[in-house]
Amino acid sequence: MSSSPVDEKAASSVVENNKTKARFRAHSLRVGDRITNAAQLTLRETIWPLFLVTILYFLWGFAYGLLDTLNKHFQNTLGITRTRSSGLQAAYFGAYPFAALGYGNWILRHYGYRAVFILGLTLEGIGALCMWPAALKRSFGGFCGATFIIASGLGCLETAANPYMAVTGPPKYAELRINIAQAVQAIGTVIGPVLGSYAFFKDTGDSVDSLKTVQWVYLAIAIFVFCLAVVFFFSVIPEVTDTDMAQQAEMTHAGEDAGAQPFWRQWRVFAAAFAQFCYTGAQVAIAGYFINYVVDTWPTGNLDTVQKSALGAKLLAGAQGCFAAGRFSGSAIMTRIRPRIVFLIYIIGVIIFCSASITQRHSHTGVAMLYMTLFFESVCFPTIVALGIRGLGRHTKRASGWIVAGVVGGACVPPLTAKVADIHNSTAFAMVVPVCFFIATLVYALCCNFVPQFRDVMDRVGDSDSGLRGRERLEEGEKDKDGFVVGVKEV
Repeated sequence: MSSSPVDEKAASSVVENNKTKARFRAHSLRVGDRITNAAQLTLRETIWPLFLVTILYFLWGFAYGLLDTLNKHFQNTLGITRTRSSGLQAAYFGAYPFAALGYGNWILRHYGYRAVFILGLTLEGIGALCMWPAALKRSFGGFCGATFIIASGLGCLETAANPYMAVTGPPKYAELRINIAQAVQAIGTVIGPVLGSYAFFKDTGDSVDSLKTVQWVYLAIAIFVFCLAVVFFFSVIPEVTDTDMAQQAEMTHAGEDAGAQPFWRQWRVFAAAFAQFCYTGAQVAIAGYFINYVVDTWPTGNLDTVQKSALGAKLLAGAQGCFAAGRFSGSAIMTRIRPRIVFLIYIIGVIIFCSASITQRHSHTGVAMLYMTLFFESVCFPTIVALGIRGLGRHTKRASGWIVAGVVGGACVPPLTAKVADIHNSTAFAMVVPVCFFIATLVYALCCNFVPQFRDVMDRVGDSDSGLRGRERLEEGEKDKDGFVVGVKEV
């Protein structure tokens, strides 16, 4: 006897309701060190959790893009030098090691990814609320303190989100997933300067009234991230444990030695962390003083300094647009060419175009060179993370903390760049500092492509077909306490 259309519709409705309940319900934040097989999920099974995590990328992209715009306008509004304004970058990126190596990484290893996401969002919301009294008092120190708290939250998010993107799903596409997510982050870095230029300073200029506008924007950010933290609390997302990663390393034969050796002997991790330090420091120095570069090198015409600053913010948004385009195009290229090769080509492009910007004076050419620099910067950060944690097995979470902590370079290189700019009264000449750090990053890219101890491990993971084939249940309906299937095998 065939079922009626009404019965089929009712059955379909029940299935959809069960799926919704499976995605949203209160459950423990502590995962434990057990096999969840989340590292072997197929592409379709990872869509929902990776969509949620990708939202986080937009958040810290927006915060970073907004920071670059506020840097220059604080120089004008609060009457501070380029060197002192670098305190914003120092506060922002100086907070990352505390999260990546401290509380964020500890919670990641003892509780899981979801707990770190909730902590990071909560800290970001608290920091955003602290922007309100800082703006009322016109206190640069207050802005730096609030920025530090925001960055503490973002550091937690980045400590968990980058490795989560890399390890959740088929390992073959780890770099592709993280680069696509970082491309969404790059969209946030475009919107930040646009908002800063058109919403903060278009009608109010560099004045006290513009700081009042900043208050309301950060209040809106606080409300949004608090709501998102609630969503994560009730969402059921797959957790990847150390045991999962050890299992994946065995399956790909990439971590046969890594699992047996202590973490302190994983020298590939520290090489990646140093490369991240150098690269991030140089990237932040360029973005942080991009507007200063425009003011110094753009043909004079009839524009005063304030008008040039507004123009610089708009040009920065365009440069960040090139950055976003580079991430999307780089992600597409990585489907055909190994990520380590793409990384090498792009970092060479960065060095060439950034070097060309040093000698430019009173022309549009220098800005064009920085546009190309940001385009080629695009894939470097996420690819360093993904390549650095490949084949590390049970050490993956701790390794990700060290590599993300390399972001502290963003607190070290910009002040050095600003000091050179102040001494020589030339932001263009100061671009020699980022070039030196990009060259140091190039050394790591060369190791990834020509040193067997780096290259072979990366290629073995990249050639794995785990998660790409179908899966069958050993026992139909066997699930863990969070509703995810356990005990599956490849077919």
